[in-house]
Amino acid sequence: MNAFGPAAFQLVLLRRMADFRPDLAEDARRSLGATLADQREANKRWQAMVRSPRSRGALARYRSVLGPAESVGRRRIGDLECEALLWPVPLWPTLRFEVLAGPDGAVWNEWLVRAPGEPGPVLETLDDLAPWSCVVDEVARAFAPVRPMEGTAPTRWRLEFHGKDAAGAERRCVAEFTYGLLQRLSEDAGAG
Repeated sequence: MNAFGPAAFQLVLLRRMADFRPDLAEDARRSLGATLADQREANKRWQAMVRSPRSRGALARYRSVLGPAESVGRRRIGDLECEALLWPVPLWPTLRFEVLAGPDGAVWNEWLVRAPGEPGPVLETLDDLAPWSCVVDEVARAFAPVRPMEGTAPTRWRLEFHGKDAAGAERRCVAEFTYGLLQRLSEDAGAG
């Protein structure tokens, strides 16, 4: 892992996902042929890039690590317009790493999304919400209305919603995501 590129970046994503799904993250790390030491080194290098006083900014960092974006387009979010950049992520071939950047180049959001033209999973019941099977917008559409909630870290998102299990019982749940990919679903007994 001399050059910090897409393989090392995937190890950084996996390190955060291991907080919720150590089993899946370990299997994915092994599929990359990486050791735990490789993963620690990749995370250390990524954190050094993020915290460097000479950093050129998040968008420049993604471009230098991931190379040219597979696609770049304009996107409107409310009254704001931004640039949407997508990169392939070999661990998840049907997903892309998306960065939304404002007109000044500031990164507004960074997460995994379904690749254009790729069919998403069929999400009809809560039982369909398997870890690593879907992304934030897919859950939001399938179980609307949802209530976005603050995540427990900058790379995490949570959605609260009601859904039915396979037996037809309705439950209030919270879906937790890391880098936009579903990690776990829990019943939310305390949500308002």
